[in-house]
Amino acid sequence: MFEAGGTPRAALTLQLGSYAGFVGAHWWNLQDAALRCESEVHEQECKVCPDVLYRAGRTLSGQETYTPRLILMDLKGSLNSLKQEGYLYGDMKIDTSVAWQGNLMTHQEEPPAKNLFLQDLSKLEGGMSSDGDFSPRALPLSKDVSQLPTQLHVSQKGHQLEGSVRVWSDYLRVRLHPRSIFMINQYNDDGESSQLEAFGQGESLLHDPTYLEELEDRLHFYVEECDYLQGFQILCDLNNGFSGVGAKVTELLHDEYSGRGILTWGLTPVIDNVGVSWKDFYRLMNTVLGIVHLSSHSSLFCPLSLNGSLGLKPEAPVTLPYVHYDASLNFHSSAILATAMDTFSVPYRLHSSQFSMVQLADAFNSSGRKVVAAGAAVPFPISYGQSLPDALCSYQLAVPWTPLSSCGEQKDSCCFAQSVVLRGIGKESHISNLPPGSQPKSALHVCETGEEVLGSYLHARCPGTFSTSYLLQGPCKVLAPYPQFFSALLNKQGFLLDKLPSCTTAVESIPVLTALQSSPTLHSALYSLYKELHRVDVRRWASFFSAGIELYDFQEALHELRTLSQCYKTSSDLDESEDEAD
Repeated sequence: MFEAGGTPRAALTLQLGSYAGFVGAHWWNLQDAALRCESEVHEQECKVCPDVLYRAGRTLSGQETYTPRLILMDLKGSLNSLKQEGYLYGDMKIDTSVAWQGNLMTHQEEPPAKNLFLQDLSKLEGGMSSDGDFSPRALPLSKDVSQLPTQLHVSQKGHQLEGSVRVWSDYLRVRLHPRSIFMINQYNDDGESSQLEAFGQGESLLHDPTYLEELEDRLHFYVEECDYLQGFQILCDLNNGFSGVGAKVTELLHDEYSGRGILTWGLTPVIDNVGVSWKDFYRLMNTVLGIVHLSSHSSLFCPLSLNGSLGLKPEAPVTLPYVHYDASLNFHSSAILATAMDTFSVPYRLHSSQFSMVQLADAFNSSGRKVVAAGAAVPFPISYGQSLPDALCSYQLAVPWTPLSSCGEQKDSCCFAQSVVLRGIGKESHISNLPPGSQPKSALHVCETGEEVLGSYLHARCPGTFSTSYLLQGPCKVLAPYPQFFSALLNKQGFLLDKLPSCTTAVESIPVLTALQSSPTLHSALYSLYKELHRVDVRRWASFFSAGIELYDFQEALHELRTLSQCYKTSSDLDESEDEAD
């Protein structure tokens, strides 16, 4: 699958951390679902190019494969039943002979049990080998969708994984290349000891030549096989020591691959607001250092979280009108963020895209604004048979999306630049199709194309703002094991019903609207983080600084955060001189 120019603009994805793994697992499941449903698209052009994210290859036995172009880093204990080397090279012959001639005692550990979803996936995709693992020869790993099993994506089997998911690998349905999984074994994913808790610990990991050389080797493997690499998309935990890992990774990419785009998503799970402890100060300091360093070395940086804010006492998680998610479950919150990311990233993943990663970032980067805020309507609320002009006209006083960057609601329509994507609306609903002689309800109702409708709406909402907009007919496929947390008012295609149906059905696809904005809300959000740490004596947490970062460096980062926040200040913002004097 190629662009009009003939060569796909490839991107390499890096996932850094446990919550990044949760979001990433949903992200790749969404890509997999889209691939499996390609054969169902007839008259509708599929505009997203999977070759941007995937690579074609062969196993040692010659079997064609189509796997994510991915490097993921996580801690010991995060794989559960998933093998670190994956399943693609199960036909490799490993020498198990032993030179020792004396007595031997063998201790065999029982493999972790698979949940019902993984068991069913195993049965559908090739059965089990004698040792209880997947049979790689039977896996439909190529991009030829005609070979893919239909049972799993045609019927949305009711797997209730909420009680059985402990780590992201418990619901990952795609097969990974052996070079993808990069484990950090000196820290634990779970438990009270050996936690990767501080920014300095993460930075120190890549000061270790062993880890650094291994990462560089994997980067070279993926990069050198790309005809044209447009850049890197990075999913990174912001609240723990992986913010330090991300800082070193983005610095390495910035230095080694100059001119390539680096789009970084700083991820934070929903935080329990049960009182302030040392862990909350660690989290806030990791977040501040992560924002400063990741944005410095990235082309564009976007914090993503369902928390209302990221301070010491986070505000309540955001609510989505037609999604009843459990904020305490990473399995739920990460699904929402992955769904939004799948649509945010459309501009640089199209067959014929106007924007590469670098060009998308350049649209936002004026005046030092390298941080953007995100918003999404998951799903976009539109009734079955309703036209797009009618749906958008109901949002004249407020934007239709929910903020996903912990920056709060936007107080007015002002923003400096924005990229908006709407997907899942059929062409028959793009315009109003007014009867001859009838009076149009609004300016949107006289538009002649769906693209014109969306563009006119954004111009009316944000006059004078540089806006790019994209309208795709293909919806977001939310197939098993995506959580079924949708309102009963949604039909199978994610459209709103007039009344509750007599029997509910699983939602298999949804329309989604997303917005990335260089927004003034970032001024107050970033400045509030600065104020919270500026007012306390951070030297009380000596253990945080003993992990590697110097107090001076932290204070310098605080100053840079304040400077960054000023990039988003408008004339309507209050004077902060009193706060600074305090």
